[in-house]
Amino acid sequence: MSTDTAPPRPTETAESSGPPSTTPLASWASDVRTVTWRNLIKFRRNPEILLFAVLQPIMFVLLFSQVYGGSIQIDGGNYTDYLMAGIFGQTVLFGSTFSGYQMAQDLKEGMIDRFRTLPMHDSAVLFGRTNADLVLNGVSVVIMMLSGALVGWRFHEGWLSFLGGVGILLLFSYAFSWVMALLGIVVRTPEVINNASFMILFPLTFISNAFVQSDNLPPVLETFANWNPISALVQAARELFGNTGAAPTPDTFPMQNPILTTVAGSLLMLAVFVPLAVNRFRQASSR
Repeated sequence: MSTDTAPPRPTETAESSGPPSTTPLASWASDVRTVTWRNLIKFRRNPEILLFAVLQPIMFVLLFSQVYGGSIQIDGGNYTDYLMAGIFGQTVLFGSTFSGYQMAQDLKEGMIDRFRTLPMHDSAVLFGRTNADLVLNGVSVVIMMLSGALVGWRFHEGWLSFLGGVGILLLFSYAFSWVMALLGIVVRTPEVINNASFMILFPLTFISNAFVQSDNLPPVLETFANWNPISALVQAARELFGNTGAAPTPDTFPMQNPILTTVAGSLLMLAVFVPLAVNRFRQASSR
């Protein structure tokens, strides 16, 4: 009788036979991607959002360049070139308010309660919201630049510096969108967000160097404008686009170092308001 036996088979473990486990970071990134895409689809289904997001800046371009441009003089430069950086700064600043408005709208309509029933990370809702609004702001900036080109605006420092100017505008808009997202969570009323943000942002934009040189303002307003973070953003964009002309630069740190001031300020806003917004969102969604 044969005594041959089959060799033992290797033992299969759960780790070798099952699918690879998903890391927490990969799971969070997937949630962020899903929420971002959900918000982008809303833009596609509601094109009037993009329409009204760019109509106001286009109106300002035409109003200041064609109606008032001949009455406003810039030392050693073209007013249209000087103006466009201010329009870009205003566009990204006002575009960032959409994050606060939509967060308040989602809380009011109960969308956040629906998210709570899903196995997803709380912070993904906020990152998805701000990421989608960054895309909207990017589209708005592109349309503004095309509009500016039609009325004579040009950049003069090469493509690398041009991309740096676009990047610093979008960095500031993304950081400020987190400020507005926190405000939207706290207030929870879209109408209040809309009214309050414009009451704050209009003075910040107009008491700055966005549309006129700050040395043409009364002394108190000139000092405010020279330390206004919007002035630093606009001045940084002008330097990177080569649109400063021969206009004198005010002797204050933000105006002498606008790129450093804007980048550092944007990173500081992110460091402060991202954790604050995430923590406040968790409290609001747990009610």
